[in-house]
Amino acid sequence: MTEKECEHHHDEDEKTRKRLGAAVLGLLAAILFVVFLVWAILHPHGPRFVLQDATIYAFNVSQPNFLTSNLQVTLSSRNPNDKIGIFYDRLDIYASYRNQQVTLATLLPATYQGHLDVTVWSPFLYGTSVPVAPYFSPALSQDLTAGMVLLNIKIDGWVRWKVGTWISGRYRLHVNCPAYITLAGHFSGDGPAVKYQLVQRCGVDV
Repeated sequence: MTEKECEHHHDEDEKTRKRLGAAVLGLLAAILFVVFLVWAILHPHGPRFVLQDATIYAFNVSQPNFLTSNLQVTLSSRNPNDKIGIFYDRLDIYASYRNQQVTLATLLPATYQGHLDVTVWSPFLYGTSVPVAPYFSPALSQDLTAGMVLLNIKIDGWVRWKVGTWISGRYRLHVNCPAYITLAGHFSGDGPAVKYQLVQRCGVDV
């Protein structure tokens, strides 16, 4: 094979590789465009959470700075999408007071939520002798004197979207449900529980 023929074959191989690369890039661009177009047309909305009620069994501070809390909350989640399903892969729920977690995280069961479906959970949240910041006890005393305590019921987890047979990757989910509780005194856990009807919409970040 002459030198000119070698150069000719080399040029042909180079052109073939360029054509193949361009075809692959074009195919990827087309796939991404279709996915984006479907996503834009469907316009997925994040789930909507509502804190329905909270039942307080115990909520009191013991010295030096330990909080014991025991409560049950009822939350509902609605999928507002009529063409997109939602997978809840893992949801951890816990109570927070003044930006401090005061109960252990409770794992909610993984579930799939179909189009426009509603899911309801009623988990118990516990925290026994949880160490809290030094300012916590006087701040709680002030809130009790005022007759109202703001608890935040929070959920951290992962969700996936389902469109037809296509399932997306995992997206981080953060939910924050403010719960204004009117406490006239300390709940020791020995007396009767008090249930509060709240129906409070939660902030959702996906």
